[in-house]
Amino acid sequence: MAKGGFPGGRMPGGMNMNMIKQAQRMQQEMLHRQQEIEEQEFSASAGGGMVTATVNGKKELVKLEIDPDAVVDAETPEDAEMLSDAVIAAVNEALNKAGEEMNAALGKLTGGLGLGF
Repeated sequence: MAKGGFPGGRMPGGMNMNMIKQAQRMQQEMLHRQQEIEEQEFSASAGGGMVTATVNGKKELVKLEIDPDAVVDAETPEDAEMLSDAVIAAVNEALNKAGEEMNAALGKLTGGLGLGF
């Protein structure tokens, strides 16, 4: 046995140094890609364009645009409820887009290992 090493270059548990280095590279690439996505913005509209929500890859709402006509025309509680529903729908759709992008990017890196990203 080489001084300070493992027999055959294998560590206990069957992992060798090459496998560990590959895992470390994959981890670095995943972190890099995750940071890239966190800086991206994802937008979605609802209510026929009445509301547009923009989130970042960290799934934080960064911008909410409401058509001024939607507010001016809101004369009844039903109008306010419709506007509220449109805001929720737009935000949720934008969040879904961000999540799908993250899952797709990390899924490509893990090659379908089933790690649950």
